[in-house]
Formats: sequence, C-alpha cells, structure tokens
Amino acid sequence: MPTVFIPSLMIDMTLGQQKVEVPGSNVREIINSLDILFPGFKNRLVENHKIKPSISVAVDGEISPLGILEKVTPNSEIHFIPAVGGGDN
Repeated sequence: MPTVFIPSLMIDMTLGQQKVEVPGSNVREIINSLDILFPGFKNRLVENHKIKPSISVAVDGEISPLGILEKVTPNSEIHFIPAVGGGDN
C-alpha cells in the first residue's frame, strides 16, 4: 500500500504516527482513506474538491501538478507539504 508521510502540523490527528500505509490508486483515494482512519484529515487538506492552495502534494519525490488526480502505485510515497510561493521583489 502507498505510504503517506504525515505533516508535522497534522501528526496530532494520527496519534503521533509519522507515516501510515493506506489504500488508494490516486491522491483523492489516499485522502479519503486517511479521512476514514483519522476523521477530519480531508478537511485539513481539501477545499472545493482540490488540494488547498497552501498545500502541495509530492508523489515519489515529485511535486504533482495534478493534485488529487495524481496516480499512485502500491509502492508510492506521498508527502503533503506547505506550498512554496514565488516572490515578487
């Protein structure tokens, strides 16, 4: 099953677990699986059926432009990280 690395700001929701394995073939299914195990998880990550603008999702070390539609494999590693914004100087 894919492995999700829990963001430090959400680790309280997983009772201290830093990573969990959950079923899913794309990021949407992964988030839904997380929400079943840890109610409220989805609300922290998703807004209007998309990953919140303040969050990026990385699958297997690559930031995904597809967000919740990104495919995952049984060996995938998923990270939810604060989005990095560009700056105007």
